[in-house]
Amino acid sequence: MAKDNKKHLVLLDLYNHNNSIFNNILTMNSVCGCNIGCPYCYARKINQRFKHIPDFNKPQLKLNRLDNLKENRIYLMTSMSDFSSWCINNWKDKIFERLDLKNNIYLFLTKKPELCHIEKYDKRYWFGVSITCKSDLYKIEELRNNIKSNNYQITFEPLMEDLGKINLDKIGWVVIGKETGNRKGKIVPEKKWIENIYNQCAERKIPVSMKDKLSDILKPIQQLPEEFRNYI
Repeated sequence: MAKDNKKHLVLLDLYNHNNSIFNNILTMNSVCGCNIGCPYCYARKINQRFKHIPDFNKPQLKLNRLDNLKENRIYLMTSMSDFSSWCINNWKDKIFERLDLKNNIYLFLTKKPELCHIEKYDKRYWFGVSITCKSDLYKIEELRNNIKSNNYQITFEPLMEDLGKINLDKIGWVVIGKETGNRKGKIVPEKKWIENIYNQCAERKIPVSMKDKLSDILKPIQQLPEEFRNYI
């Protein structure tokens, strides 16, 4: 086992009780919008329906939403944005200043880690990269090189092909999911693709959380890092 992976697993077998661990992860969208333009983007569809902002390609800062932060929770901060836009627009420090005041776990995802040049060693902050296919795998190294942090995470969603060998150095948590909806050309992941990721993580004792929608392919395994224990 690599020396940099010393996380202890918390295996939460809540799925059998219709109580997914993802129900314990709240969203807080202090930034809304993304110009990356992924064809499978659910956030863009949500904005088309509810009109959070006029043009989803032009991210907007909504700092007042942080007034609603609770405490001792887990928050996904980028369900309606990509973290790279926080960095490009110099919003991250304003938001971090507010987040630091509350005792929570904060999750951030990006598809463009090469644009995120930051140092944030607060143990409550988890920075991740979204990977869908083999051609994205280089982004894992970009994540480690450009974001200096205690905690790294990878989200393989939507998983579109078998990824082969994955460099999991310093990774503390992995999420696996598939594309939902009825988009033409949608790829349904094969069971062996999911198992390949899980087996590599299990070798290194990295917790894996499989999204509930994978239940038509296999029984989702839902694990969280030990650090999350007091926040669920």
